[in-house]
Amino acid sequence: MVEPLQAALRAASSALEAQSTRIRVVSENVANAHSTGATPGDDPYRRKTISFGEELARAEGVRTVAVRSIGRDPTAFRSVHDPGHPAADQRGFVKLPNVDPILELADLREANRSYQANVQVVRQTRELFTLTIDLLKA
Repeated sequence: MVEPLQAALRAASSALEAQSTRIRVVSENVANAHSTGATPGDDPYRRKTISFGEELARAEGVRTVAVRSIGRDPTAFRSVHDPGHPAADQRGFVKLPNVDPILELADLREANRSYQANVQVVRQTRELFTLTIDLLKA
C-alpha cells in the first residue's frame, strides 16, 4: 500500500501528464484551424479529439487518469467559395478544417485550469511532506 501523500502525488502527476497532452492536442487544432489541402480534392486538417480514462496502478492501489485515445473529429468540413485558392475544386469551393477556434480556446482554458489545480495539489503535498519531516526532526 502506498502512503497517502505519495498516492496524491501519483494521481496529480498523472493528471498533469494527461492535461499537458490535452493542451498539445488543442494547440495543434488551433495552429491548423486554417490549414487546407494542397491540391483540389485534398482534405484539410481534421480536428483531433482526446479522451481520458481511469487507470488503477495495482501495485500502489492508486487510481490515476490517462489518455485513452487521440482521435479525429468526424464532423464535416466547412467550405468557402474561393476560386483563386490552389485547393479550390472545379466549382471554386475550398474545404476548410472542422476546427472551431472558439471551442478550442474554451477547451484550452479548461485544460489550463485543470493543470493549475493539479500543480497546486503537488505544491500542497510537497509542503505536507516538508512539515512531516520537520516534525520528525524535532
